[in-house]
Amino acid sequence: MSNTRIAFIGAGNMATSLIGGLRAQGWSAERLCASDPGAERRELVAAEQGIQLFADNAEAIRGADVVVLSVKPQAMKNVCQALGPSLQPGQLVVSVAAGITCASLNQWLGACPVVRCMPNTPALLRQGVSGLYATAQVSAAQRQLAEQLLSAVGLAVWLDQEQQLDAVTAVSGSGPAYFFLLIEAMTAAGEKLGLPRETAAQLTLQTALGAARMAVASDVDAAELRRRVTSPAGTTEAAIKSFQANGFESLVEQALGAAAQRSAELAEQLGN
Repeated sequence: MSNTRIAFIGAGNMATSLIGGLRAQGWSAERLCASDPGAERRELVAAEQGIQLFADNAEAIRGADVVVLSVKPQAMKNVCQALGPSLQPGQLVVSVAAGITCASLNQWLGACPVVRCMPNTPALLRQGVSGLYATAQVSAAQRQLAEQLLSAVGLAVWLDQEQQLDAVTAVSGSGPAYFFLLIEAMTAAGEKLGLPRETAAQLTLQTALGAARMAVASDVDAAELRRRVTSPAGTTEAAIKSFQANGFESLVEQALGAAAQRSAELAEQLGN
């Protein structure tokens, strides 16, 4: 993979995060390039990342081994239909656009190996997690390339079935917003209990960070960690019982189900 070249179609935040992650891993600027319709955006990314930027998508992918589609889902059909004739046999296409199925990509691009990914916004800090699905045309070496690409911004997890990406969207793709909502609610509750808002926010944020780090580093699951910090008849048990009495687990299940269903609906809409 020392000579692999990657071209990014679209130079938005996710693309630049991936580029920055690869550069941090030692990829040379000469092996990476991107295209973007905005002149100011091209100048900014070229200055920040030291890579070559193109206005023309077809020019950007010339000689690339991997083509990363990182444009808005609503623009994907037009971009792919224009790009398809310029794709070379064997070029791997990696899509990080939400809701665009592999079948739609192959319909618009023509027959080519495709890896579809669902990253999340913490990828901007290289703390993301991505679900990956590969079509049958993707070789073992290309799977390794796609995994290395997404691992540059966090954890990469392979899926056996494409429809599982709807569940990935519900759990991790949309997941950061759920935690932000909990942070909002805990901060507001702390303020109502008499804390200054800034203090409540600091306590909540550091608690969230510490709990996440404990869960990641632990050799037991979250349920066991919860039990270990829940003393019988103590303050934590009082809060947990209140959560459960008000249907916390059921509410989470319903919310993620709604997100997964919406993901499937969007895939159908965007694929037409």
